[in-house]
Amino acid sequence: MDFKVGTYQVRVNTPTVKDLHDQVRARLSSGQGFAMATLNLDHLVKLRTSKPFQAAYAAQDIVVADGNPIVWLSKIAGKPVELIPGSDAIIPLCRIAAQVGAPVGLVGSTDDTLKAAAEYLERQVEGLKVVSTIAPPFGFDPKGADAEAILKELQSAGVRLCFIALGAPKQEEFAAKGRDVTPEIGFASIGAGLDFFSGAQERAPAWVRKIAMEWLWRTLGQPARMVPRYAKCFGILPGHALRAAMQRMGLGR
Repeated sequence: MDFKVGTYQVRVNTPTVKDLHDQVRARLSSGQGFAMATLNLDHLVKLRTSKPFQAAYAAQDIVVADGNPIVWLSKIAGKPVELIPGSDAIIPLCRIAAQVGAPVGLVGSTDDTLKAAAEYLERQVEGLKVVSTIAPPFGFDPKGADAEAILKELQSAGVRLCFIALGAPKQEEFAAKGRDVTPEIGFASIGAGLDFFSGAQERAPAWVRKIAMEWLWRTLGQPARMVPRYAKCFGILPGHALRAAMQRMGLGR
């Protein structure tokens, strides 16, 4: 489905888990990098007003559906996609990296979180090598000189797959810069995924995620932060649902 936000349009171009794994394996095996974004309603809200975020999204090679509303809207449009949360993609992508001999790097969060996440990933995935963990300083500019220095550090360490946990839009902007500075590295923006592995944050239980209520779990845990965010997300749903129905009927995009 094509999601139109103002004059900008974004598409989930990698609809299934198999498509994602095949693309990542092919790119890592051939020495090609990539940038992967995980589209959700919060991103659509931000994309409406942020030209820099639009530019960063335009640089993404892989866009998957991270959020049940994106999946539901795609079904309405007659163009179904699978749910691929960034957090759930980490372990499978690490397995691919280990199989093809691609060293991994972690960027974002804190030094302690990254160290714990690296140890967890290496325990879970046989043969995986996490060769670089970098927690950017406060006020980090994902498009500036600090970002370029981090990218060069990743390159020097031999990183081929980098997970970015900076939150939107910083992680997507950093990945977009990485496509220019270090085109041989694959960048996967995964939000809070590393925090879950390290224990810095608690993820909603599997049964909560299964009934599509992770948003409520997060709201109850962080109401001051999440209530305004989800209010904006719910506010754009009717318009996107209407456009999805029109796409299904061939009345517009």
